[in-house]
Amino acid sequence: KNDRFAIFLNCITAQFDPHTTYFAPDMKKKFDSSMAGSIEGIGARLSDERGYTKIVELIAGGPAYKQGELEVGDIITKVAQNSEEEPTNIIGMRLTDAIELIKGKKGTTVILTVKKVDNTYKKIAIVRDIVEFEDTFAKSTITVIEGKKYGIIDLPKFYIDFTKQGNRNSAADMRKEIEALKKDNINGLVIDLRNNGGGSLSTAIQIAGLFIDKGPVVQVKYKDNKPNIKNDTDSGLVWEGPLVIMVNELSASASEILAAAMQDYKRAVIIGSKQTYGKGTVQNIIPINQYLSYNEDLGALKLTIQKFYRINGGSTQLKGVSSDIVMPDRYSYLDIAERELDAPLAWDHIEKAKYAHMDHYSNFDEVVTEMQKSIDANPQFNNIDSYAKWLKKNQEDLKYTLSIKQYQNKQKQLNKEAKAYKDVLEFDSQYTFESPSYESNLIAKDTILRDKRNIWHESLHNDIYINEAIKTLSKLKVANK
Repeated sequence: KNDRFAIFLNCITAQFDPHTTYFAPDMKKKFDSSMAGSIEGIGARLSDERGYTKIVELIAGGPAYKQGELEVGDIITKVAQNSEEEPTNIIGMRLTDAIELIKGKKGTTVILTVKKVDNTYKKIAIVRDIVEFEDTFAKSTITVIEGKKYGIIDLPKFYIDFTKQGNRNSAADMRKEIEALKKDNINGLVIDLRNNGGGSLSTAIQIAGLFIDKGPVVQVKYKDNKPNIKNDTDSGLVWEGPLVIMVNELSASASEILAAAMQDYKRAVIIGSKQTYGKGTVQNIIPINQYLSYNEDLGALKLTIQKFYRINGGSTQLKGVSSDIVMPDRYSYLDIAERELDAPLAWDHIEKAKYAHMDHYSNFDEVVTEMQKSIDANPQFNNIDSYAKWLKKNQEDLKYTLSIKQYQNKQKQLNKEAKAYKDVLEFDSQYTFESPSYESNLIAKDTILRDKRNIWHESLHNDIYINEAIKTLSKLKVANK
């Protein structure tokens, strides 16, 4: 009856906008755990799309993330508990039942048959594990270029624990990481918001305040009310040096608020996809039992109640944040943004808030122009753009032959084409990475943490996008005050 109740209510909520949703009691608990940074499973967030189980997010540091073959956009078609077992077809299966098949004890293996975004099929074996709390929290590293140190902070989510005051939150952790990097005498800072789907608005405002003295960060507006300007009220900058923020098409909500504010102040160079996800709406969680006297938990409603607006007056809804420096990636042409969802709210704009460019850099425009020319002329980025167009072409190919032989021949052709792009993202950077000093003692005692950091540093070394962000950062010059 809980399932029928949830289906009934979500048939109604779906008519309002994509983010107004009913949470059954068990889903509410999962939502709270996600916001607090506690995730378990194979480390993948799944959604039901017309009977198909689709990967919508990989949790940083989770088993699927580390294994490296599962990607956002993949569709799981079959699940097996070992190589000897006949896999269970989960097409058309309820998402909750599919998840139960995928879940399992730590150390056991699940074998997933997935349909990739290019329409090819692949078997992926993942060893189940518990996703540690640390893997969803902010972490930092350092690289050295020509004797100068540069810091990178990875922020997977704007997390906060709504149930326990005083627990870790993303704003406090960001401040801690920056202070630690300053003690290591870094000369510039990259914040990686790629795949960051958002989270707590309050922590996004506090993080923005680490890079500006004081002033407006975002405007929030109810439908028929005047906008409420959310300010950074904590005077002073925690980080005054050069700042680069990385985004992609999956950077959403609070990520877009932070990136937009830093762009409007001209405090940071935004580098990444052509635009971010485009989720410019605010949701509030309302327990139904708060309004109804009932002896069972009825769950909660996640209601869209407001819209975000940049301090320049424009909404981030649908349009997202456009990067100052654009880098092609595999998602460039795929239908994965807010504008592709059913019944998204429209873009609009309001009056801008009172603020001024910080004029923080003496060569901002020159660096942006120089780096964009370099990326546009880079053969590997051109190849990535071709790959993205090929993925889009296959995504739009919805015709299937009824001849099994013709179907098999087409799959062979797709596999052949896919092999041509197999190494498109392979990259060997000139940069190496090491943990900040404060982690040295922790890593010496904690072999699991050491292994996690080694895996992360290796992925950064092979990441062409991080490479370009660091090059951008190294060229920025803070203006004389």
